[in-house]
Amino acid sequence: MADGLVLSIDGMGGDHAPDTVVAGVDIAARRNPALRFIIHGDASRLSALLAHHHYAKAASEVAHAEKTIGMEVKASQALRQGKGSSLWNAVASVENGQANAIVSAGNTGAFMAISMFRLRTMEGVHRPALAARWPSATGGYVVILDVGANVEADGEQLVEFAIMGEAFQRAVSGKDRPTVALLNVGAEEQKGHEEIRAAAQLIRDAGVDMDFRGFVEGDDIAKGTVDVVVTDGFTGNIALKTGEGTARLVGQLLKEALTSGPLAQLGALIAYPALQKLRTRMDPGTFNGALFLGLNGLVVKSHGGANARGFAAAIGVAERMALSHYRDEIKANLLRLAGASAPKQAAKETG
Repeated sequence: MADGLVLSIDGMGGDHAPDTVVAGVDIAARRNPALRFIIHGDASRLSALLAHHHYAKAASEVAHAEKTIGMEVKASQALRQGKGSSLWNAVASVENGQANAIVSAGNTGAFMAISMFRLRTMEGVHRPALAARWPSATGGYVVILDVGANVEADGEQLVEFAIMGEAFQRAVSGKDRPTVALLNVGAEEQKGHEEIRAAAQLIRDAGVDMDFRGFVEGDDIAKGTVDVVVTDGFTGNIALKTGEGTARLVGQLLKEALTSGPLAQLGALIAYPALQKLRTRMDPGTFNGALFLGLNGLVVKSHGGANARGFAAAIGVAERMALSHYRDEIKANLLRLAGASAPKQAAKETG
């Protein structure tokens, strides 16, 4: 491949792979001709698709993989049997320095397990976190993490999530000082369980370089009260899935209302430009691309059911992250956190 930014693509991962994957690569390559891609998977199928996508063909090389990891495969099984698969090889391309980042729409559990096994976590990170974006009333996107990588998280791990999420938001949005808060059952200092209160106190004591705003509640996510909302994976995944379900319900109810009769259809026709803008804003494809934060490599997860435009959006996240300095920013704040945590840990051990 030519010099420049190279992205490793799991060509066989996702509900509609490899067709949607190649089409998404084509959109991304047309948007930025400087990008280069290594697409892993069935060489004959991928080459046939690339023949019909000019931009993707010009920017890509195909790396044949004998196997594909299905969506039903468990993480432990993927580790035992996944070697030689498109997903395994795509992660390996980042590990050995061939590519700057990997994008896959495949099996989330397998993707996480293989990425952790091959890339390992950054020094100072206990557990990686999965960060996603959600549209807000402010017109931008709120970063939420963790949304499923860890069912539980203690106070120190929540602070690590906050550090990583803040760096992620700065990289994808360009904001110099993203605001950060912990998701809680109330904004008052005495609210919430022990771990979340401990996390808030640790952020303040450690002198972590971030604009920390304390606690926010669930409705603050959609309001865009802060730029980064931090929680454990159990709560974050429920919040994200609830939001996705609500968005689909609103879309369905709106469609029913606008097709309920001649007058409603006429009104819909008049309001068509505004409705199209709303549809685009609520389309998950416009903000697709979650990131496994805390690994020694850039790992971007596309929604399994994403269309070509959605997969191209995930590629865009990988592109922006690869061009950012987010890893250096994370390391600096993790050092501050380690300095604040060491005396407390020593006190526990001697006490």
